[in-house]
Amino acid sequence: HVQLVESGGGSVQAGGSLRLSCVASGDSNSRYCMAWFRQAPGKEREGDARLNFGGSGRIFADDVKGRFYITDKRERNVVDLQMRGLKPTDTGLYYCAAAPPWNRPLSPSEFADWGQGTQVTVS
Repeated sequence: HVQLVESGGGSVQAGGSLRLSCVASGDSNSRYCMAWFRQAPGKEREGDARLNFGGSGRIFADDVKGRFYITDKRERNVVDLQMRGLKPTDTGLYYCAAAPPWNRPLSPSEFADWGQGTQVTVS
């Protein structure tokens, strides 16, 4: 297992940008799939993007394609979510998630380790 800590959330106006960061610590021997999820009030958690940590395998949810991008810095154990063109519907609590092995489907049930979340509010 890994421990995950998110940062970078905040309040922005529609059309603005934010960069979320997730620092992972713990198990360094497994090939982890990393992902970002969001949860809006009263709604289920849904996936935005995922990649294979240290590799490739990026996938994005349809409603964030062209606006969000996920990257990693293997040497720093960091996974970032760059968000542009933010909409009020992007508002929610954003979570970083991880699980081995690579290429997991972008579904909450596929990920075992979760951070505490960072709030994003778009007005």
